[in-house]
Amino acid sequence: MNLSSLYKQLKKRLRQKRRWLSLGFFIAAAAVGLLTLFGSRSPDIAGDAALTAETLAAVRGGQAPQAYVSEEQRQTLEQIRAEGGTRDVFVRRSYVCGEEHGLTGRMGTEEIMSFHQEHPTWKVELDANGSVTFTEQIDDLSPACKQNAYFGVDKTGNLSLFEGPPDNEKVIRTFFQLNTGYLESSLPHNSLEELKKGIPVIDMAEYNSVLSTFSEFAVEAAENVMIPAQ
Repeated sequence: MNLSSLYKQLKKRLRQKRRWLSLGFFIAAAAVGLLTLFGSRSPDIAGDAALTAETLAAVRGGQAPQAYVSEEQRQTLEQIRAEGGTRDVFVRRSYVCGEEHGLTGRMGTEEIMSFHQEHPTWKVELDANGSVTFTEQIDDLSPACKQNAYFGVDKTGNLSLFEGPPDNEKVIRTFFQLNTGYLESSLPHNSLEELKKGIPVIDMAEYNSVLSTFSEFAVEAAENVMIPAQ
């Protein structure tokens, strides 16, 4: 059995159970949502309007909306402004898997403030050497991860994300302990060995799908499934 057929069989096995769980969750969530909407919408209208007006005024005035700026960020920006001078400015792109980091250039204080206004949601850090780093959080895989990231099982039985095939043992991130006994009993012979060879991850859809599928075989989830009937 190749790895592709193993993964498809796993998803097929779990699809029917999830369909019923999803339906129940949707009905419950819809009920809660309706109660919340009708119970709390009216008192919030004035607050929403005020927030919208404040945000529009900030944008028209060339300023970042205050909702985006934490107290820590304000203090960092105030320190940069107070000290003045020019600084090296870096941009870090932090992905779900992977990271990119590069020098943007040297900027004066006003240029740094303008850059922040252009990217108000990016975190601003003042490094010990006086340089400034802006960090953007990206809900995606980095280009490098899309080419060379694999899900697999480490030596202690954890579902992990690896740089390259799991045999290289370069763990990027560890998620949860797998109940390997339950996994082997639920799938054809040697399925665990196939999993150890690694599942390549090319996009976020595949990333989320693998995590969702194998969460059914996490130690706690599997133990709940295997509780004997009284």
